[in-house]
Amino acid sequence: MNASRTIVGILVGGGPAPGINSVISAVTIRSILGGCDVVGIIDGFKWLMEGSTSQVRPLSIEEVSRIHFRGGSSLGTSRANPTKKAESLATVLSSLKRLGVTRLVTIGGDDTAFSSLKLEEQATGFVQVVHVPKTIDNDLDLPHGIPTFGFQTARHVAVEIVKNLMVDARTTSRWYFAVTMGRKAGHLALGIGKAAGATLTVIPEEFAERPVRLQRLVDLVIGTMIKRLSGGRSDGVIVLAEGLIEMLDPRDLGGLDHVERDEHGNLRLAEVDIGDVLRREVTKAMKALGLVTTIVAKNVGYELRCADPIPFDIEYTRDLGYCAAQFLLDGGTGAMVSIQNGQFVPIPFKEMVDPASGRAKVRMVDVTAQSYQIARQYMIRLSDEDFKDPVALGRYAALVRLSPEAFQHRFQ
Repeated sequence: MNASRTIVGILVGGGPAPGINSVISAVTIRSILGGCDVVGIIDGFKWLMEGSTSQVRPLSIEEVSRIHFRGGSSLGTSRANPTKKAESLATVLSSLKRLGVTRLVTIGGDDTAFSSLKLEEQATGFVQVVHVPKTIDNDLDLPHGIPTFGFQTARHVAVEIVKNLMVDARTTSRWYFAVTMGRKAGHLALGIGKAAGATLTVIPEEFAERPVRLQRLVDLVIGTMIKRLSGGRSDGVIVLAEGLIEMLDPRDLGGLDHVERDEHGNLRLAEVDIGDVLRREVTKAMKALGLVTTIVAKNVGYELRCADPIPFDIEYTRDLGYCAAQFLLDGGTGAMVSIQNGQFVPIPFKEMVDPASGRAKVRMVDVTAQSYQIARQYMIRLSDEDFKDPVALGRYAALVRLSPEAFQHRFQ
């Protein structure tokens, strides 16, 4: 490398998402054409936090020019969190100084965005930092209608999976509970369920009061299955956001003290299978109501994260990477990249922080929005109209051998 040239570092944090390699490619090409050298930092903040400067490699235009077609991350990724300890943040800065990196592009979700924010504050001008928002959860605080990169690809791949499950469900007269990623928000689950025409989609945002008792969720699902059965169908696919597990009353799950947490304090949701918990409870409850049904819980998650990006995400991430590199070339720092109405708009780090929690803001599904209300209209779920219709109410109640009054008391 030329000692006189500015060095741009690129790192990836959090879970994979389709389009990461495209960002790496675009940042590298624009930075080199802008007169900089570029190094890829392996495994996010992990090795920098340990004071190691060996886990980096120079990037060239020739090397990255075609990686935008591929899923995964050519630089790896990790959930290493430098904000947990002040000394970790200081070590990261020290490592960057020894590498000669004075411009840093971070690619990640809300946790990586927060780490970037704190790093930029601590750097006091020594390192310019820009963050590229990445998550298939679509929950970073971007303006309405602007997706995080990777979301559209993840939804596209998942819809194909759910579509196949729907055919299998009808063929074999069974139910599938498809659990999708989405720790805090239900964007991915709703996007999949709405596009695929799933029987029912359940997301955390529809429950205003927390915690939610498991029985309430069980009865919501059973209500859908009974209504479906009354129409002559004993099959369906229900899409569940994995984040439902975090809003359920821990007493109904035997407590969650045994479940490990990651570096950012989040429950490792893969260790608490909401689909299997619900499958067991719904099967038991249906049997008690005199109905025997076959239910299969299916996680639709890890196979989405490293899928090859669809053209939407390839184009989107090339734009984001270019804008991130250009922002640094123009002297910018301390912002997240966004493209709004076809124009690059930097979102300052300070605007990303929730004053109450001190953490990066999370964008939730707006359940008052028309798009959500339309999604609800296409779902099969018990409604107030069902309970006001004595014929329908009587039909549902008869299926489970309850009086109309008892059915209404339990399921309304």
